[in-house]
Amino acid sequence: MAVRNAIFRLILVLFAAGACLAPGGGSASEGFEAALVLLTGKSAKKRMAGVEALAASGHPAAASMLSAMVDGKLYYRKEDGRLFVVAKRGREFDLFDPMSGEQAGSARSKALKKVKVNNRLRRAIRTALAGLNLTHPDRAKRLDAAAGLLKSADPGLRPLLAAAFDREADADVRAAMELALAAVDIGRDSPPSVRVAAAGRLGASEAPEARALLGRVVGDAQADPAVREAARAALEEIENRLELYRQFGAGFPGISLGSVLLLAAGGANAAPAVREAARAALEEIENRLELYRQFGAVFQGISLGSVLLLAAVGLAITFGVMGVINMAHGEMVMVGAYATFVVQELFRTFAPELFGLSLAVAVPVAFLAAAGLGAGLERSVIRWLYGRPLETLLATWGVSLVLRQAVRSIFGPTNREVGNPEWMSGAVELAGGVAITYNRIWIILFSLAVLAAVMAVIRYTTFGLEMRAVTQNRPMANAMGIRSRNVDCMTFALGSGVAGMAGVALSQIDNVSPNLGQAYIVDSFMVIVFGGVGNLWGVLVGAMSLGIVNKFIEPFSGAVLGKIVVLVALILFIQRRPQGLFAMRGRAAEL
Repeated sequence: MAVRNAIFRLILVLFAAGACLAPGGGSASEGFEAALVLLTGKSAKKRMAGVEALAASGHPAAASMLSAMVDGKLYYRKEDGRLFVVAKRGREFDLFDPMSGEQAGSARSKALKKVKVNNRLRRAIRTALAGLNLTHPDRAKRLDAAAGLLKSADPGLRPLLAAAFDREADADVRAAMELALAAVDIGRDSPPSVRVAAAGRLGASEAPEARALLGRVVGDAQADPAVREAARAALEEIENRLELYRQFGAGFPGISLGSVLLLAAGGANAAPAVREAARAALEEIENRLELYRQFGAVFQGISLGSVLLLAAVGLAITFGVMGVINMAHGEMVMVGAYATFVVQELFRTFAPELFGLSLAVAVPVAFLAAAGLGAGLERSVIRWLYGRPLETLLATWGVSLVLRQAVRSIFGPTNREVGNPEWMSGAVELAGGVAITYNRIWIILFSLAVLAAVMAVIRYTTFGLEMRAVTQNRPMANAMGIRSRNVDCMTFALGSGVAGMAGVALSQIDNVSPNLGQAYIVDSFMVIVFGGVGNLWGVLVGAMSLGIVNKFIEPFSGAVLGKIVVLVALILFIQRRPQGLFAMRGRAAEL
């Protein structure tokens, strides 16, 4: 499948580039126009090929077109498929020709459709923009382009980067480009001799990206031994220099790290007071950067915890309150994600100008879809299996297989594209390379809002009172006139509906595929067991604790080993506290 996709993309790019080389039409404008045709394609593959062909066209307007695309300002007219860069004015859009930049009239939003950009396309566009800016007249743009290519290390741009390096006259820009070339050359696709030489070049820089690249090579068990040894030596050389800088300098209040390094490079002739001041300043900078890194790790942990919280709240109701081991809970999350996809497709078709509201509409739709499915599952399967946990587990596992296959039959086995509204796109960049993305912030707030809503329903509504009564003493609740069978159905529907809302949030940060829910079902059970069965506060504490611990362990042990460490620690904890952090008390704990 991967080979077929690669061949398909190659054919599309060659088709676009062929317009530049065809007899009688070898201009950059023709290749540019051919690339624009691909951008209006419905599939992400065609749009990706259009981005690559646009970057290869060499047209002066290519950079502005790609910038408009990543900024969400590139639309095409439904009538004839012609592309325009737009500027919103009231209920209409002013249209600008992408090649000349001249205004080409205006149009209502219903007559236009936005060129869709997913996260993968957004990364490809930024890499392409970096490649185009390598030859920009502005020195600052060339430096930024080289820095961007150092981070992306795209092997496909190496010829362009090498050509720009050969033409570059500015020493600083040449140094940045050489570092970017080394980042590309040290990749797995390069021969061992090239990787060894690249490791030496990276060892001459203190850039965090260089250290990260060398660290990955050192930890790569499949790399050639000579390459790993060269990377290890280069990394030790960098660490020795940094240690020398730390010993040498740190002190003037407000002095920059670059100034400290310049002082260090100046030799030992600096006055003792200056050296002592530089040493204090460098220590202060290192402490601040370490603080930013710790803050970034905490944020990532809370972000992961919010995802686990969303996935576990619904399960806490069905498993914690009803005692049902629902192995199809992950599929309820999947249903919510696909409901989001369907809602967004309807918005793209009938109201593209209101796409920013699609998630607000998707939340109740996903809740109702998953809740309805959960109610049907309870009435048809679960109601016959209360008090038989093993059979419930097996039955719901079979239901999960049926649901996944049904989704594959309806939507196909491949990932479906779910877009981020503009108000969820972007990030806040902090020092030390820490980025706080808006979509993660919104998901954290959304997960807390969902938890508060569920707790309010359980505590302050008649249904919540009946649910607690049935949970604590079913025979007494029946004697008081409560129809426990209906309460069971509504409780299962509520838990499934909350899982559907979790799918809305997960669609913004994960691939929407038939296997979406399976990635979170085990972690959800871990959260509930750790926090305490049937306690929503325990779910909150357990999700955030496991999320933060995972993110602090992963840098030292890796993602897989980190999960194993957390699982072993959880098993040891349950041995001491079988009922979790927040144990149930009273009559409910005895049942």
